[in-house]
Amino acid sequence: MKNFNDHIGLYTDHYEFTMAQGYYLDGRAETKACFDYFFRKNPFNSGYVIFAGLQDFLEMLNNFKFNDESISHLRRVGFNNDFLKHLKEFKFKGTIFAPNEGEVIFSNEPVRVEGNIIETQLIESMLLNVINFQSLIATKAARIRYSAEDRLVMDFGLRRAQGLAAIHASRAAIIGGLDSTSNVYSAYRYDLISSGTLAHSWIQSYGNELTAFRKYATSFPKNCVLLVDTYNTLKSGLPNAIKVAKEMEQKGEKLKAIRLDSGDLAYLSKEARKILNKANLRYVRIVASNQLNEHLIKSLIDQGAPIDAYGVGTSLITGHGDAALDGVYKLSVIDDNPTLKVSENMEKITLPGSKKIYRYFNGDGKFYADGIVLEAEKNIDTICHPIDIHKCAVVTGLGKEELVHKVVENGETIFKNKSVYDISQYAKQRLELLPEEHKRFENPHIYKVGISKKLLKLKDTLINGFEK
Repeated sequence: MKNFNDHIGLYTDHYEFTMAQGYYLDGRAETKACFDYFFRKNPFNSGYVIFAGLQDFLEMLNNFKFNDESISHLRRVGFNNDFLKHLKEFKFKGTIFAPNEGEVIFSNEPVRVEGNIIETQLIESMLLNVINFQSLIATKAARIRYSAEDRLVMDFGLRRAQGLAAIHASRAAIIGGLDSTSNVYSAYRYDLISSGTLAHSWIQSYGNELTAFRKYATSFPKNCVLLVDTYNTLKSGLPNAIKVAKEMEQKGEKLKAIRLDSGDLAYLSKEARKILNKANLRYVRIVASNQLNEHLIKSLIDQGAPIDAYGVGTSLITGHGDAALDGVYKLSVIDDNPTLKVSENMEKITLPGSKKIYRYFNGDGKFYADGIVLEAEKNIDTICHPIDIHKCAVVTGLGKEELVHKVVENGETIFKNKSVYDISQYAKQRLELLPEEHKRFENPHIYKVGISKKLLKLKDTLINGFEK
């Protein structure tokens, strides 16, 4: 069995090695480079993205090395011996600038990776894999949390995830605002709260629903949640749950909740609430699951469904609606010279040079606009749309902060890791500063992200140079 952590250096695309070998054989191993990671479009027709995955990526980056077995594998697939000797001593020694994990970010805003051309090239695929996926799931979770308001929401997605992606997805789900996960390994790995009840198979195994409920209540008297839809929710499951709840009361215990996992959740939850209340079981909560997403949860709440907690699986864990965040990794500086990728599609022309991001605030302290500027710039009066240059926003006199910070210097991580729940709390605080019109599901208002006039001029100069 090959240990993944022993071979993280191989966790990249083949063409990263072909380019790295080419650079090495051409004598360019120490050529300085700067790459930008960014995405072009918000997923789910959303107005924002939650930046996630940074700590996992940096942990993997610290282990991005090549042992003898990894080198032997690369030799077998045809790579040059001198290049492989170089890789044997490889360790990322560059510098990375990134937002805080949990930050609210928008399209075209760059994470900056600086170093030599080989090290910055080799880590591309891993960065894209980790940051793209966790940011996608964290954003989906934030939308679900927005719908559910202050109700409990649990990640039930393990069994529907794309293999081991479930591990990172559960972490990202908590960052986005969910309360717990069914994934016990992720809970162990990231110190999360794990939760769960029982399946229909428990009830079926006893052949009698009431007996199954009693046995479960005996095993879990302090945390008893009964699944009531195995046979018939209102005629069988709920009456039997009420019998067990009354028996528990006689022992000084309380049934915590019932769970609905099929049928018309709005209707069934309303009927169940009436029946529970009539039985003086107002304290028994109602949990709902079954193919839920942010839109269905919002619909249930709009219908007045008295549901106290939700379990969300497939839609969350797969990022349903957008299977991937379209994050890319593009060269912006080579050997101290700014560069860009030109395309016939104006939206795909990249921004050159070493850059930073200012976030500007309106008079209420809410996010107003973000400005992407050249690293040396300080006082910006106007930011312009990167494509439609006639659209500009005046930012003179507005409060501002730098959005991107140095997180790796000379290959060493320079910040203290935070717990996933601390990152989640940060994401919540930042989302509270995003005006409501950017959070709505239908036609969210487009957040202003502009570039400085100096960056615009540099971009145009480089494009004109290519056209000659």
